[in-house]
Amino acid sequence: MSNWTEGKVVRNRYWTDVLYSLHIEADIDPFIAGQYGRLGLNIDDQIVGRPYSFVNAPHENIFEFYSITVENGPLSPRLRTLRASDSVWIDKRVNGFFTLNEVPDGRDMWMFATGTALGPFLSILKSDEVWQRFENIVLVHAVRFARELTYQDTIRTFKDTHPGRFQMIPFVSRENTDFALPGRIPATIQSGRLEEKAGIEFDPVYSQTMLCGNPDMLLDTRDALKAKGLRKNLRRSPGQITTESYW
Repeated sequence: MSNWTEGKVVRNRYWTDVLYSLHIEADIDPFIAGQYGRLGLNIDDQIVGRPYSFVNAPHENIFEFYSITVENGPLSPRLRTLRASDSVWIDKRVNGFFTLNEVPDGRDMWMFATGTALGPFLSILKSDEVWQRFENIVLVHAVRFARELTYQDTIRTFKDTHPGRFQMIPFVSRENTDFALPGRIPATIQSGRLEEKAGIEFDPVYSQTMLCGNPDMLLDTRDALKAKGLRKNLRRSPGQITTESYW
């Protein structure tokens, strides 16, 4: 119990029947954009907690977490029912290394997300560092259905604030649209279609990539990027591919 503190729900925004964003007031440690905290509820006389990445920027006072309801899951269905003024436990400590201080310099930043793994990228994009360090930023967000392309108002703000430097490329895999790329991210990297769409080529000299999402996307996208000459980013051996499993 010593690391848990009580937070208050300010808002619970419902995007779809399963996607929601919790906004919470709490007193926790400072964090770096891209890190995650832990939310918990008292279930059967014990706190059941799970990690959730921050969507808000470090300078914002309200903490925001983007989640999907996992059917029969122990926590996410209960978090979905929370309303303003309800209590929720939040860990004072923060964790994670999916941050820009782990990423080498470059000219072009590619951000690849599936589903709710969009969250940490929004936190990074709301912060100043990424705009100071990179000239071109491409956010790639892959979902099943078009209605799951959430946070569009926030994304438009990035476009308006940084004209000519930011673009968002959506993928929708389970329905046809007239604006999104179909299928999966790795295939469009292999074919060159993603580079054509963005107007930017993958280049080990200029490119940095950050991947956050399900394990299959991470593995296959990493392999596709390696075929383009990029390599995994390690502290002992800096590269161009930084990953975070969000599952």
